[in-house]
Amino acid sequence: MSVYFLTGGTGAVGSSIVPLLLADPDTEVRLLLRAESDAALAQRMESLAGYWGWAESSEQRARVKGYRGDAAVANFNLPDDQYAELAGACTHLIHSAGTVRMNLSIEDARRSAVGSAQATVDFARRLAAAGRLSKFDYVSTVGVAGKRPGALPEIWMDEPREFHNTYEQAKAEAEEIVRRAIVDEGLPVTVHRPSMVIGDARDGRIIHFQIFYFICEFLSGRKTQGLYPDFGEVRLDVIPANWVAEAIVAASRDPQTAGRIFHLCSGPEQAPRLEELKALVRTAFTTHGMRVPPGIRLPRGVFAALARMAARLAPASRRKALSTLPIYLDYLADRQGFDNAAYSGWLASRGLHLPLAADYLPRVLGYYLDKRYPSETGV
Repeated sequence: MSVYFLTGGTGAVGSSIVPLLLADPDTEVRLLLRAESDAALAQRMESLAGYWGWAESSEQRARVKGYRGDAAVANFNLPDDQYAELAGACTHLIHSAGTVRMNLSIEDARRSAVGSAQATVDFARRLAAAGRLSKFDYVSTVGVAGKRPGALPEIWMDEPREFHNTYEQAKAEAEEIVRRAIVDEGLPVTVHRPSMVIGDARDGRIIHFQIFYFICEFLSGRKTQGLYPDFGEVRLDVIPANWVAEAIVAASRDPQTAGRIFHLCSGPEQAPRLEELKALVRTAFTTHGMRVPPGIRLPRGVFAALARMAARLAPASRRKALSTLPIYLDYLADRQGFDNAAYSGWLASRGLHLPLAADYLPRVLGYYLDKRYPSETGV
């Protein structure tokens, strides 16, 4: 029997991992969830079961148990008896929890990323000391590259670099904790660096709408009266949640992946150009019956200046959304890429190949529009 301890079960990646794990009848899952009370924990578990489509008496539901704690706190902020219970039962650890926000203070970003990395590494050490740890799969991000030019290779990052935001900086610092656990202590860890995670490639489904969908709202032109910066040849690397989850689950069951880094991303050649994504987004919004303004392309500097001015002059109801626009513009400005040769090669060894973004993006956008604007026509 394999017993997995999973953080981040309510996130885009974690919520896709759990059903894959429980497809194996010899696997049980322990979920760490934030909740103010036991009643709130039960409610969160109920909501997750509903998302996964599990009836109350389902066999999968009987093999998953929730624990009320905090991944960013020592011992996950669990009572000693619960922590000991988990340490005596678990064989696998997957850490996918994280606050994917770009505008946190560095202190808050570190609490989430560095604190949770330390707590999960400490737990992995305890499992290893007891001879129980089969595998530890750690979810990082390609954002650890920061503003490094060129295609980031699937290796540890040693070079000094600037970051677009506090999220990237904190995740880079957290990776160093995991690196030391692998290199100095020999813990069996695979580091997964996803790019921007979006909905399931098969049907667009996702538990929460995150950064990609905010960018799509911007690309529709509806928030900027049709004004756009010149994107040039910049690409946005995206990856469907089901492909990220499949890779993590498969790696957790493959001891040969220990010590490796996988970039779970589309890669420099398959990542869509922002201009292509913009066209897809505008078509999707229009097909959904929503009006999009004519597009007007401006030099990037002119657009950025207008965005700053609009943020100062806009009504309070729109000021917050506009104030975050410069953060996204900075993120979208770099012509970065992420080498995924190791990940692609590992997929190919198992007879798998990444789908083309143009094949799944319409489904991803369609799901978003159906959920976000269920009755919008002619808007």
